[in-house]
Amino acid sequence: MDLSGLSVGELRALQDQVKQALKDREHQEQTKAREQILAIAQSAGISLQDLLGAQSRGKGATSKAKVAVRYRHPLDATLQWTGRGRQPKWVQDWVASGQSLDAVRV
Repeated sequence: MDLSGLSVGELRALQDQVKQALKDREHQEQTKAREQILAIAQSAGISLQDLLGAQSRGKGATSKAKVAVRYRHPLDATLQWTGRGRQPKWVQDWVASGQSLDAVRV
């Protein structure tokens, strides 16, 4: 396709058409791939939930489970710490005041 004879306006219009065509094509390909994946899973007797669940447990998957609170401020129960990572300010202040960390253990 020879573009040298087109004006700037015509080139921009062509660029817009190409962007829209790419969006449409990508959407079509995703839809087709999704249908193929579902068909393969159904033929194997695998539900979509099982298929997606297996993916999240794969190599490198991180757990989103909450870690139990180990320390709680005695006067303000909203101040909590799991014992992981950096000590919060309230824990640092507690220890700096000479108190034992075991005193606030849950």
